[in-house]
Amino acid sequence: MEEDDVTIREQNFHSQVREYIICFLLFAVLYIVSYFIITRYKRKTDDHEDEDAIVNRISLYLCTFTLAVSGGAVFLLPFSIISNEILLSFPKNYYIQWLNGSLIHGLWNLVSLFSNLCLFVLMPFAYFFLESEGFAGSKKGIKARILETFVMLFLLALLILGIVWVASALIDNDAASMESLYDLWEFYLPYLYSCISLMGGLLLLLCTPVGLSRMFTVMGQLLVKPTILEDLDEQIYCIHLQEESLQRRLNGSSIHPTYTRPGFAHQLHKELDNIRNQRNKLERRKKASGWEKNLLYPMVMLILLSGTTISVLMVALNILYLLVDETAMPKGSTDRGIGNTSLSTFGVAQAVLEIILMFYLMVSSVVGFYSLRVFQGLTPRKDDTTMTTIIGCCVSILVLSSALPVMSRTLGITRFDLLGDFGRFNWLGNFYIVLSYNMLFAVVTTLCLVRKFTSAIREELLKALGLDKLQLSNSPTDPESGKLSANGHQKTL
Repeated sequence: MEEDDVTIREQNFHSQVREYIICFLLFAVLYIVSYFIITRYKRKTDDHEDEDAIVNRISLYLCTFTLAVSGGAVFLLPFSIISNEILLSFPKNYYIQWLNGSLIHGLWNLVSLFSNLCLFVLMPFAYFFLESEGFAGSKKGIKARILETFVMLFLLALLILGIVWVASALIDNDAASMESLYDLWEFYLPYLYSCISLMGGLLLLLCTPVGLSRMFTVMGQLLVKPTILEDLDEQIYCIHLQEESLQRRLNGSSIHPTYTRPGFAHQLHKELDNIRNQRNKLERRKKASGWEKNLLYPMVMLILLSGTTISVLMVALNILYLLVDETAMPKGSTDRGIGNTSLSTFGVAQAVLEIILMFYLMVSSVVGFYSLRVFQGLTPRKDDTTMTTIIGCCVSILVLSSALPVMSRTLGITRFDLLGDFGRFNWLGNFYIVLSYNMLFAVVTTLCLVRKFTSAIREELLKALGLDKLQLSNSPTDPESGKLSANGHQKTL
């Protein structure tokens, strides 16, 4: 018996070590990828090792850690679904025995823990540390900035805890709830993260429909559109005439008195750059091969339309399930048995489809987030993004990615139950919140798509009829003609 106990303890020890090694390797890969992404957009600075450089480096490492956790949250549910299907397909395979329920639950708990750590500690610390200068009258240096940062974090924690305490006291005023107000670990943090997850879900509800319609525009800019009832040579010729006209005006700016106004030359240079970009796009369309214009573009548009349509249909079916079956409600699971039953009706094919839709919704939500006018200031630019903007981007992506598993389960994209702390959110058990969430997603997504496609049809009809040439260009005042349009721009040549 003692030998059997020792053997069991050894197996448990080796299993724990194996899980720690796998988690470390997965996170190391995400960290390296996140580091290269952030350094690609971070503004380049000098190599002087001063105080600000040290602060920027520490903030960079914290942002990289946060972005890696965001990536882990995105891959969390797809990894769990594909692991479940692999274990069902190969239950006795020796080489995949490391892929078990204990590892999956451990990953969910780690992502939940690190998400809380980044959202409530690391990112506020990085922001306050970056903006700190030390208290007035104290000796300047890293220690003074760290002291000021911790004081600001303490005040922020008091403010947040006070808001949560007042909100929970107003919502639940029974005796049991009043007693739980003094329990920090078991009440405050889960309740606070539940509120953050609800905010992330609402943000996804706002960004994802916008991103789904915006994806068609983004892919249209990346790919070459087919040439239908368009004369590219004529358009290129008109662009050349406009470019030459602007170039002559720039060359004579030092002679004509109207061109010497402050900022007028800068405006002309900006318009000249825009016209050159249009010329480059037209020349790229002209040089593109036939299969790229007539095959690749329609296929990509068809894939985007199919993905969006399938998502809306799955949400509509989930609404029906919610009305007739209470088991359709999203819920958490404490069962560590992974690989017992398949949660997909059509097996591996449906599991792969669910994973593709999850990634598609995540990409669409990010595109929609940066498309909203409120958040356009956070749009990263290559080699020209400040650390403050990077911190804002990391926090936003962390909120979106942490809410992705909850949104996928709430919308019925997958039937895989939420594990760990993701299934402990209070609002998941509210039928009216879940039903309203599904109906709003379906309605808003449909309206965005209808508006997008009707506007595209109008633009194509105008181009086909040649009425787009009657539109006014964005050129500034031309003193030679002196004629302006109604919105202050000169008419097209």
